[in-house]
Amino acid sequence: MKTANSKPWFMLMVFVMSALLWNVPPVPGAETVDHDLYGRLLGRYVKDGVVNYQGFKENEAILDQYLKLLEKTDTRTLSRNEQFAFYVNAYNAWTIKLILTGYPGIESIKDLGSIFKSPWKKKICRIDGRLLTLDNIEHDILRARFKDPRVHFAVNCASKGCPPLRSEPYRGKVLDQQLDDMTTRFINDPVWNHLEGDTLYASRIFDWFEGDFNDDVPGFFLKYAKGDLKRQLEEKRGDLRLKYLDYDWSLNDNY
Repeated sequence: MKTANSKPWFMLMVFVMSALLWNVPPVPGAETVDHDLYGRLLGRYVKDGVVNYQGFKENEAILDQYLKLLEKTDTRTLSRNEQFAFYVNAYNAWTIKLILTGYPGIESIKDLGSIFKSPWKKKICRIDGRLLTLDNIEHDILRARFKDPRVHFAVNCASKGCPPLRSEPYRGKVLDQQLDDMTTRFINDPVWNHLEGDTLYASRIFDWFEGDFNDDVPGFFLKYAKGDLKRQLEEKRGDLRLKYLDYDWSLNDNY
């Protein structure tokens, strides 16, 4: 039954509901990150995994603008894939920024460390109001949270022994395709992995992070190997021996 006082109550409810609708807190998964600034730099200064750090140096202000954008991003509003892409891009972009602090004049990222602190333990990455290290991003977030071994072929440590830096940003919508692409390329490139007789010579990455590959490196190779490599691995699976290659820490630049 309608009463004389029902209209004010109705109007109050409309006002309250409107206020709530306009002030809805961010819903996880509702946001994306604009990686276009970073994408322009990658497209211009990264080719086949070789990085033109001089070009990045000359456009460091644009890189700083992108890093500031990452700093202002609330990662809690991102979907799982967007978060994964965010942290991979953050790791790679902050690694470039770290290199620029000593470039030119360094031959390896290791030159930026010391006896007491490796370059990966420097607190340089500003994310979610915290100051993180590259190790924090790689080991405490990417590996621990997402548990996807393909991350090892997406993060880049600015070294020739490392899987190459992709010349485009990682993006949530196409993340699986990008990760598969980088993993497949790395597995099938004889520069980093090759088979000789019954011995699989593999990147040291597979030694350092064997647990991430379920302690079955040959099995992981079989999943992504193509052509003759896949055929030979299948034929020799039971008798296969593993040897790990030396890691080349020299800078992945164009000199």
